[in-house]
Amino acid sequence: MKSYLIYTAAAFAEIAGCFAFWAWFRLEKSVWWLLPGLVSLAAFAWLLTLVETAAAGRAYAAYGGIYIAASLLWLWLAERHPPDRWDMIGAAICLVGSAIILFGPRTS
Repeated sequence: MKSYLIYTAAAFAEIAGCFAFWAWFRLEKSVWWLLPGLVSLAAFAWLLTLVETAAAGRAYAAYGGIYIAASLLWLWLAERHPPDRWDMIGAAICLVGSAIILFGPRTS
């Protein structure tokens, strides 16, 4: 459960950081949007190091499903575009994959 909390915090840090760049470049916001964006992206990277796994690649792979679900939540809440059923089905499949990666039995 702790891993899911870390992944969720990391996802929103990454999304917020990337959105700051999106706002600056695509929405023509002030260059000052980049400063909190960079801080947020640094927080994202740091948070992923807190996941308890011996392999970084496994941590990143499991994170993918949580990132996808968090991105759809961002789409809905921050951008005011509700996800459609295909978004939700795709996110559910990704979350199942993430759970398999996180909780699957390991031989080593």
